[in-house]
Amino acid sequence: MNKEDLKSLNQLPQSYWLASTDPTDYSSLSEDISVDIAIIGAGMAGILCAYLLHKENLSMAVLDAGKILGGTTSHTTAKITSQHGLIYDKLKKQMGFDLAKQYADANENAIKQIKDIIDQHHIDCDYSPQSAYIYAEDENNAEKIEDEVKTASELGIKASFIDEIPFPISIKAGMKFDNQAQFHPRKFLLRLAEIIGNEGVRIYENSRAVDLEDGEKITITTEQGKKVTANKVIIASHYPFYNKPGMYFSRIYTERTYILAIAAKEKYPGGMYINAENPSRSLRELDTKDGQLILVVGENHKTGQGRDMANHYRNLIDFADRIFTVEDIPYRWSTQDCMTLDGIPYIGYYKQDTPDILIATGFQKWGMTNSMVAANIIRDLIIDGSSQWQDVYNPSRKNIIGAAKTFIVENVDVAKHLISGKISPLPENVEVSPGEGKVFEHDGERIGAYRDEQGKLFLVNTTCTHMGCELNWNSAERSWDCPCHGSRFTFSGNIIDGPAVSPLTAENDVNTVEKIIKDEF
Repeated sequence: MNKEDLKSLNQLPQSYWLASTDPTDYSSLSEDISVDIAIIGAGMAGILCAYLLHKENLSMAVLDAGKILGGTTSHTTAKITSQHGLIYDKLKKQMGFDLAKQYADANENAIKQIKDIIDQHHIDCDYSPQSAYIYAEDENNAEKIEDEVKTASELGIKASFIDEIPFPISIKAGMKFDNQAQFHPRKFLLRLAEIIGNEGVRIYENSRAVDLEDGEKITITTEQGKKVTANKVIIASHYPFYNKPGMYFSRIYTERTYILAIAAKEKYPGGMYINAENPSRSLRELDTKDGQLILVVGENHKTGQGRDMANHYRNLIDFADRIFTVEDIPYRWSTQDCMTLDGIPYIGYYKQDTPDILIATGFQKWGMTNSMVAANIIRDLIIDGSSQWQDVYNPSRKNIIGAAKTFIVENVDVAKHLISGKISPLPENVEVSPGEGKVFEHDGERIGAYRDEQGKLFLVNTTCTHMGCELNWNSAERSWDCPCHGSRFTFSGNIIDGPAVSPLTAENDVNTVEKIIKDEF
């Protein structure tokens, strides 16, 4: 396929999961309420927490900043797998066999539990059993594959070594996990939201939590000024918006990944595949009413860092063209996930001394099983006081070898982008064409300018409202992205991704800036 002629790259991205399901229409919170448990964030983790806890006869409210299941959950590759890259041998070496076993058991259990829920409620969500594969093209990773097969097998996972895959890719080694699966995440979770809603769980959309006060009871304040009083709060908002005591902003960074849904001449051979190298490449099939599509995934980079973001899609097209006869690309989208210092999510008590505030974040791009794990751990901590898997996921864990180095590297990187944005030179000659975004300076202030296809100019202050980093323009998604902590904003300044809880300040003097752009530059 000639990527220069690909019309979809000139259009705004669209997730297949969103395009193939009806939009939701839950009301926003319009009055102060009091509940036993408040859940902040209605993605997969938040909905599953509510699903497990609603059986305990507890009053609950779920708050989402936008539409439920509209964020990372609807921009995933939706692999239900315990194969999370080359993780198990690393876990065993860094944390010991017992904690590695906890991680393996928790994720293997999650695969089975998701299937049990689907069967119990007869949910039509395109569930399909699949094997999961990881392959190495580099000889340096072949030994790592062998070690991973051995360790995963010792931990009770049905893993085996392979030496070829059904694509024109020469590999040095590979690994297969049996009894894995894939599905349509929104079809699954929209049904669960309907079930819990019918059984008394209150779900609110467009009700962004902007503040949290811990006291005898916990008070959440929304951007509309409404308050939720709760005995316990679960923060499942992807990147935690509540940073004050936990310093999560210094322990999490965000990465973006790009996805193409292609129509190919060849029939996909089955299975879910990912490579062991960088740049990352991942494949799975997608059966739709219009025929089979193939998800081609990869091109990871830290949020807000990079230049021509649209080039990541072009690189994926090149990769797809080497393997398939690409006939069309009806969908493309990108996603963002939170990464932790040691590669294990933070699930459990927000801090050791905050037993009434719990958190689930840092899913490392493996959110399907880890969301189910999070719901189990948090349910057990609230109801039983302990969980069989709590130690390996403990947000306050201390036995992390190598994490101190990662902490330093990531936070030096944040400081670099915080400072460089303030001092970096701005273009001397600024012209903003339709569909283009640029940054320029006016009266000592950085202003972000975007002109839509109709010629209308949108202006924003490019200082992130989270912690003051300077935003970069994302040409692929037409958004303003923060290179420090991953907040993202639309071209008009509205929040796409947190941790920011306030939109960008609009620069309203469009006529003056328009004149500057036309006349002075």
